Amino acid sequence: MENTIADFRSDTVTRPTKKMLEAMFQASIGDDVLGDDPTVKKLESIASEMFGMEAGLFCPSGTMTNQIAINVHCRPGEELICSPLSHIYNYEGGGVAFNSGVQIRTGGDAFGRIFPDDIHRLVQPEIDVHAAQSRLVVVENTSNKGGGTCLGLPLLKEVESAARSHGLSYHLDGARVFNAMVNSDESPLDYSFFDSISICLSKGLGAPIGSLLLGSKNFISQAKRIRKRFGGGMRQSGYLAAAGIYALENNIQRLVEDNNLAKKIYNHLNQLEFITHIKPVESNIVLFKINSSLNTTDLHNHLLRKGVQVISMDKEWMRIVTHLDITKYHVQSLFDGLSTFS
Repeated sequence: MENTIADFRSDTVTRPTKKMLEAMFQASIGDDVLGDDPTVKKLESIASEMFGMEAGLFCPSGTMTNQIAINVHCRPGEELICSPLSHIYNYEGGGVAFNSGVQIRTGGDAFGRIFPDDIHRLVQPEIDVHAAQSRLVVVENTSNKGGGTCLGLPLLKEVESAARSHGLSYHLDGARVFNAMVNSDESPLDYSFFDSISICLSKGLGAPIGSLLLGSKNFISQAKRIRKRFGGGMRQSGYLAAAGIYALENNIQRLVEDNNLAKKIYNHLNQLEFITHIKPVESNIVLFKINSSLNTTDLHNHLLRKGVQVISMDKEWMRIVTHLDITKYHVQSLFDGLSTFS
């Protein structure tokens, strides 16, 4: 039976399909903490080869893969550079400071993009004993808080060149990187210039749980120790890894549908007088503001009464996210709910 609730809060709300569940039930399993779960090993191998990296590590969440990467790259008292809109800065519970004793310097634009000039400006001089030592640059593609912005390979490579010129490591928070790839006709191998990459399986790809951290063999060896320290080791996690394998093999190209649907929603919002700002839509996220004389809480509650769920990013911006569980019925419910708000 079709779910009558139109849940646009996030692409993390998806449920495994029947075929994905079948793959999970049929998985061969072992104890991944002891290193002998064959399905986890297969998933890590598939993902690392896909991105041209030497090794991978299966973890419960994208927050954990990001936090592990930062912990491996940096030492307490050091510093990383990222966008002020980045996930590690806004949505990981202060983990950069709590887990690794690292501080953050931010730069870039209102769409989550950081530029070479920002790197050159923000990097701390090594000879200055008063300053935290710059160690890492982190970029997020797509940028969630930037409105699903796709950073694009040319910019990502320019930022890499700037980071390398200062001896900095380079990490990609690729929670929704596949949405960026299908939008920009990119390949995972195009991203092999990063030192480490985090990819999420439980967003648009539709797996119930899990993210992967990719990097060199030495990097992943260190990451495995940190995962244990963070409590992220899972035992018979092959059942979850099987869902991830199914997602990578079947659900990447269908992200085009989510991106296109977000553009359709953008066009509809653009016709509503009470919508004052909408960030450009390049993937599956739509961020918008309503007239300052209106209350975002009122719109949120109005839509909820109409069977539509959206999310408020902050006091100004509201978010709609498309995903594989959204149907034509849900889209019509959203449009009907918006049209009856005043």
